[in-house]
Amino acid sequence: MKYIFITGGVVSSLGKGICTASIGCLLEARGFKVTMLKFDPYINVDPGTMSPFQHGEVFVTDDGAETDLDLGHYERFTSAIMSQNNNVTTGQIYSSVIAKERRGEYLGRTVQVVPHITDEIKSRIYMLGKKLNVDVVLTEVGGTVGDIEGLPFLEAIRQIPFEVGRENCLYVHLTLVPMIHAAGEMKTKPTQHSVKELREIGIQPDLLVCRTEKRFSEAARDKIALFCNVSRDAVFQALDLGEIYEIPLMFHEQNLDDIIVKRLGLQGNPPDLASWREMVERAKNRTERIPIGVVGKYIELQDSYKSIYEALRHAGFANNVIVELVKIDAESLNGDILEETLNKVAGILIPGGFGIRGIEGKIRAARYSREKKIPFFGICLGMQCALIEFARNVCLLERANSLEFDPETPNPVVSMMEEQKKIINLGGTMRLGAFPCILREGTFAAAAYGGPQIISERHRHRFELNNKYLSLFEEKGLRVAGLFGESNLVEIIELADHPWFVGVQFHPEFKSRPLAPHPLFRDFILAAMVNRRS
Repeated sequence: MKYIFITGGVVSSLGKGICTASIGCLLEARGFKVTMLKFDPYINVDPGTMSPFQHGEVFVTDDGAETDLDLGHYERFTSAIMSQNNNVTTGQIYSSVIAKERRGEYLGRTVQVVPHITDEIKSRIYMLGKKLNVDVVLTEVGGTVGDIEGLPFLEAIRQIPFEVGRENCLYVHLTLVPMIHAAGEMKTKPTQHSVKELREIGIQPDLLVCRTEKRFSEAARDKIALFCNVSRDAVFQALDLGEIYEIPLMFHEQNLDDIIVKRLGLQGNPPDLASWREMVERAKNRTERIPIGVVGKYIELQDSYKSIYEALRHAGFANNVIVELVKIDAESLNGDILEETLNKVAGILIPGGFGIRGIEGKIRAARYSREKKIPFFGICLGMQCALIEFARNVCLLERANSLEFDPETPNPVVSMMEEQKKIINLGGTMRLGAFPCILREGTFAAAAYGGPQIISERHRHRFELNNKYLSLFEEKGLRVAGLFGESNLVEIIELADHPWFVGVQFHPEFKSRPLAPHPLFRDFILAAMVNRRS
């Protein structure tokens, strides 16, 4: 088994996740089976209780793990399916070591960062590779070299060559080569200092991936190679591109995958990137634009709805249009602003979230979509807002609301799931992961998925449609398009007398891929195109 470790320096947000996913994409194209592991140095056990403004979205896996958003990149760029074993945090590592100490598993020894914490970190890498029986495990170390919280992870990956052989390990370091516009020069010094810091820890990078605004000169490449102690052909440029799915192709053109295969002694096939290349060309050659309003409460941070935005882009690929995101703050939607803003879009999407802030704006957006016959897609909280709006304005239920927002409402059309009512701890206790859903014939959902069938989608919620109101809803025109049979949980709602109005309790965005756009997103964009052209 081979191990590739990806670290980052100079500044955060350079794109280590995209770099890791792109390398995985190239190795898969050569016929290798890969998996990816993200180390997050924060003490939280997982990002489930963290604010989207702090961490970005929480990516949910089939087995119900709440994980880092980089796992979404891993799944979108490769065929690997992520699980709870693919994201490890400092909180998880220390919790595990402390539990072992309390059970007496260390036989009275003093428990220390080295070797006990580092051994626990290494065990997660080995366990993942063995469990999945892969050819290559790619491990991304979160944060930036020099951060105190990342030191145990860096020390752990430093030790691994002594256990598995240096020939089976490869270190990739992602750095920044900034452009100083006032001087008109690109500077290699930050990269030199970052590699120096990494070498002081005991890790000599094999490959350098340099994030740049534009191509640097061969002289700059030579300088980086000389002062960072790597060969000239091991310095790669990660240029800023308009299409992120072009990044694997950019790396391939620089022979990155050839060098990785050669250095690790892997025997594989020539890369087959035909379908990936065709997808990228299609993405780059679109001209028609379709404006889609995303009515959210975390829109200030791009990463808060990362999978939503990517799924919309994938749907654009499928329909040969550019999805133009119109990000709308739900707190601002009132009066004239509502009409003025939503009148410009061809479709309205309300994503998930938690808490009362911005809810009334989302409800107003759902009403506007219903009354003006604008294609609508409500996801999780978005579906619940559509239900509240329908209850208030069609069913005329006084103060209809969700118990999450108004515990005293006389009409709790959205209520807490029974199994959630006795739960005290917030982390990892929602309805999480993949559950089956039975699609009903003659619905928008069944048409999107290719007919009535049992599908599987990922969930992350505590509240659901209150079935006490279901018969009234159906009497007034609401259509149930999908059910979770075991508990009669309503998974999909629709309006039959609408061009395309769908709300889902699950999160379809987590399963969308650039080569396989999610069917609901695809049909939503198609409906928006029809709406714009009519």
